[in-house]
Amino acid sequence: MDTRTFRVFRFARDDGPSRFDTFEVEAAPGDTVLDALRWIKIHHDPSLAIRHSCFHASCGTCGVRVNGREALACVTRVGDQDEGRVTVEPLANFPVIADLVVDMTSFVQRFPSPHPAARISEFPTSPEVPPGIDEYQRFEDCIECGLCLSACPVAATDDTYVGPAALAYAQRILEEPRGADVGALLDWADGDNAAWRCHAAFECTEACPSNVRPAQRIMHLRRALTGGRDGGS
Repeated sequence: MDTRTFRVFRFARDDGPSRFDTFEVEAAPGDTVLDALRWIKIHHDPSLAIRHSCFHASCGTCGVRVNGREALACVTRVGDQDEGRVTVEPLANFPVIADLVVDMTSFVQRFPSPHPAARISEFPTSPEVPPGIDEYQRFEDCIECGLCLSACPVAATDDTYVGPAALAYAQRILEEPRGADVGALLDWADGDNAAWRCHAAFECTEACPSNVRPAQRIMHLRRALTGGRDGGS
């Protein structure tokens, strides 16, 4: 067990300005940042506001910044942090509700409409499936965690920018339209605050925990806008 110093961002609307609280946490090499935060909440400060659900990088609800980098707390190991001090902050470019919990409303509102909560991919189409299962179903890779928007330098200076997750989602619809209004989608992506607003910093792809590659998808979306209207892949 190693003792790590955790600096945790604290904010409550009725409790004055934001601050950092410091906690000494004993952590095994395999413990995650979420393990440490839950330990702090149970043993030190029950008022600490954190958000989590699945514990295995599927739900996207535990997104934070760890030592300045976007990460899912549930799969970010304390032992992998080079610094003895671990600083945990809420995602950037989101309104903070309390401590490490941000308001995701504006993130969802950036997506083109309609925006299904879960979308199943049509591929692969012909794998062999085991008895008792009619077909394989592959859900979209994006877990809508918001890490890409937090890492985006454009979103940091322009809150009208629709952001990498929404643009990557639009490009996926172009790949598998399924009756979608492609013309309207391209018009949306061609707006002043959409595909052309991206500066191609690729920070979103670096931050993405699900290999969505949002920056690359934005480049494919731009290609569709300039004539290759199949959306690329």
